[in-house]
Amino acid sequence: MEEIKQVIVIRRDLEMGRGKMVAQGAHASLSAFLEAEKSNPEWVRRWLESGQKKIVVRVDSLEELIRVYNEARNAGLPVALVTDMGLTQLEPGTVTAVGIGPAPSSLIDPITRHLKLL
Repeated sequence: MEEIKQVIVIRRDLEMGRGKMVAQGAHASLSAFLEAEKSNPEWVRRWLESGQKKIVVRVDSLEELIRVYNEARNAGLPVALVTDMGLTQLEPGTVTAVGIGPAPSSLIDPITRHLKLL
């Protein structure tokens, strides 16, 4: 059976602190999970049963993050774009991260395999 995973994409150009990056990644993970629950509960079930594999990668610009988001959305994947509330380090409305999946690796990998690990 094919591996189900989730990929979290974080912007590095914002120079967020480590805690802020973790928080934004958590927002991306949970938001994408909720999207997947609506669109493909079977993927969610398999992901939960198999250890909830997550891969965290980075991009270096807003443009690159939006490109990944659009590719995932156009591929029909559960995807979430995270926009910061602006309560701490960033201006309100700053786009920080994308969550993709849980979904089959064969659908996510063509979009994210070229990105470097965070």
